[in-house]
Amino acid sequence: MRIWKILVPAFLICSVAFAVQSPLPFSTVFKGQDQFNRLVTKAKSGNWSSLPIGERTAVVGQALTGTRMDCWTFFEIALTFARMLNEPESNWTPERLLHYIELDRYRSGECTGEYLSRLHYLEDWLYDNDRRGLVEDLTRSLGGANVPHSAREMSVGWRHYRYLAANRSLLGPLARMEANVSSRPLYQIPKNRVAGIESKLHSGDIIGIIGRDRSGLYSTSHVGLALRTNDGVLHFMHASSPGNSGRVIVDTELSKYLYRYRSDSGILVARPLR
Repeated sequence: MRIWKILVPAFLICSVAFAVQSPLPFSTVFKGQDQFNRLVTKAKSGNWSSLPIGERTAVVGQALTGTRMDCWTFFEIALTFARMLNEPESNWTPERLLHYIELDRYRSGECTGEYLSRLHYLEDWLYDNDRRGLVEDLTRSLGGANVPHSAREMSVGWRHYRYLAANRSLLGPLARMEANVSSRPLYQIPKNRVAGIESKLHSGDIIGIIGRDRSGLYSTSHVGLALRTNDGVLHFMHASSPGNSGRVIVDTELSKYLYRYRSDSGILVARPLR
């Protein structure tokens, strides 16, 4: 993700091993109890659990409008909160939300306590979650083309990551992880073709923004959700740009948003399945 998008989430903070494994007080592990309770109240009154998973994800995302968080935390909370609503209302708890975040955020759905068990790159997240049947990568079926792939932001900018800066022994394993991610094909729908496929996108689809660096290599740089409003326009809903002070907003039409930054070259699309 772009460096300026790395902000402290206002909704929740999770320990590496989550509440049930952590000796820390739960109030330290989980931040945002009032926000969580507000979402649960809205979910009950709006019968969100009756919606398909994609639409449900988009509704949760809209309810987070104005909340300060980073781009990954936004789409992740919207998706995992929506998944939690598949359970009986008695299970709509912070602890259960953390379970779904672990399922989503960590390789094979398991937090081992190791820094690199987390899926740090969106393209790696998509590979792992698609493999487990949680989402479907639609990029190729929507006309995506293979582009030269290099996931190396973290090893290049390791000083910006406090865990890496504090433990340089992670840099070797990190480089090997990045090499593995970079070895996989990366498909993108070029931004000049996005307007032509917007009608095929659904509210709640996960939209990964792909950027091209000066050497001609591509990787993911930002992420958000698709949101189709009542007028039929497909908007990009996201968080953490300098213009919105790191808050969730419903932005302009997706195909128009992509021309805001010259380095943005296209998108990948993932559809939640469950």
